[in-house]
Parts: sequence; C-alpha cells; structure tokens
Amino acid sequence: MATQNRAAVDPKLLEILVCPLTKGPLRYDEAKQELISQKAGLAYPIRDGIPIMLVDEARELNPDETPSTASG
Repeated sequence: MATQNRAAVDPKLLEILVCPLTKGPLRYDEAKQELISQKAGLAYPIRDGIPIMLVDEARELNPDETPSTASG
C-alpha cells in the first residue's frame, strides 16, 4: 500500500543514463531511490520512477558514502 511512492525505474533506462556532469557511470541505490555518481560525488533523486538528472537537484555525497580511492 505504501509502495506507490517507489515507482520502478526501467532497467534499460538505468543502463543508458550517465552523470550529466562527468558523463561517468551511475549506480542505482534502490533503498534511497537515487542514482549515485561516485566520480562527481553526487546523488540524483528518483521521483515517481523518474530520474531527475539535474546537477542543481542532486545532493552532495557525504564522505562516508564515497569510497576512498588512491589516485596519484
């Protein structure tokens, strides 16, 4: 009954979407209903099954949400 606010996201759509900022891959977080761009450090919301791919609408990831990477 309370699952209506979590409309399913089309898996084919998830395969072709990329981060609008970095053009990098996105990871789907079903629990939070977000698309995660590790490269940009942003989480794009999914509302009513529709990914909102606007940088202004994305939230910044907390440091504990971003895996540490060794670059250098």
